[in-house]
Amino acid sequence: MNLPVYLDHHATTPVDPRVVNAIVGSMTVGFGNPNSVDHSFGHDAARAIDIAAQHVSRLVGGESDHVRFTSGASEALRFALAYAAARVPGRPLRVASSAVEHPALIEALEMGERAGAMTVTWLPVNEHARISLEIVARTLAREVDLLCVMAANNEVGTLQPVAAIADLARGAGTDLLVDATQAAGKIPLQVDDWGVEYMVLSAHKIYGPKGVGALVSPAVSTDPLPPGFDVHESTPNVPGIVGMGEASKIAKAEMASDGVRIAALRDRLQERLLATIPGLVVNGDIANRLAGNLHVSIPGVPNDAVVANVRHAVALSTGAACASGADAPSHVLRAMDIADWRQQGALRMSVGRFTTEDEVDRAAAALEVAVGMVKHSMQAFG
Repeated sequence: MNLPVYLDHHATTPVDPRVVNAIVGSMTVGFGNPNSVDHSFGHDAARAIDIAAQHVSRLVGGESDHVRFTSGASEALRFALAYAAARVPGRPLRVASSAVEHPALIEALEMGERAGAMTVTWLPVNEHARISLEIVARTLAREVDLLCVMAANNEVGTLQPVAAIADLARGAGTDLLVDATQAAGKIPLQVDDWGVEYMVLSAHKIYGPKGVGALVSPAVSTDPLPPGFDVHESTPNVPGIVGMGEASKIAKAEMASDGVRIAALRDRLQERLLATIPGLVVNGDIANRLAGNLHVSIPGVPNDAVVANVRHAVALSTGAACASGADAPSHVLRAMDIADWRQQGALRMSVGRFTTEDEVDRAAAALEVAVGMVKHSMQAFG
């Protein structure tokens, strides 16, 4: 019996067996408390964290002493905002952010606005979810403390021109926060060379464990802990951190080859769906997207009905995992201002490291059948 084909790698990735081995070793052999450095067990655990920080920093072109491990990307985003706010005491933090950021950031910014701690300017995107450099430049001319940009969108996979945006931010004297949760391990990143002040990462998007992420920023080594975070810290999650380090090391080594193979599988899936499902369109920026991303819309077919019909054959989604099951179209698709039918018929698929050609073909066949069944049912009861 075949297991369902997993095409939801933007939501989470399966943990690489090599990462599992590293985690198990940290739990069975390197189990010491890294805060107990009076003996070798604690020293070895602390050293394991240092090594993990080196792997994470190398993945994004940063410094290991700029890495702060967190419970995930959401906490890392909050850390970055807190550091930025602490640098402008006595007044609200002036923020500019793209309209297609992750809800974790959008909610934090909206909360800051309600509390009077921030003012936020929302930057529009085009129909491909891409930010205009001209709009960025005009916005930065209005005196902005912090610019927030997602390197790769978690729904339609669009890649933003981060290096060019970083140049504009640096010229305006604006700090840049880059959410690289989806981009890390898939495209080259250069946090130091680009002058990115804050970069956010997540382990479970790069075939590592859940519950661990990282903020990469000079503020980690130069600034005091910001208000709200300046309390006694808990014991580090050594197995999770070790797992993130190992996942980062593998991603750095295999990024290029993975990208080629994954893009070929994505294209194979795309070609089959375009050939067998009438009217299907591909969303996002076709020329600038993540290798594994395939975001499509099917006319006249509710996306939730398709997902329900394939749930035992293919794992895919109607949008971001944080909004999975929501009835309304995502904020990303609304910001793109695409036609209503494309929003209502949107499906997100994402190919990964362990996806096979056979799985892609099975998924395409299952989707073709499901769409046909949904259309037949709608006609019969319509």
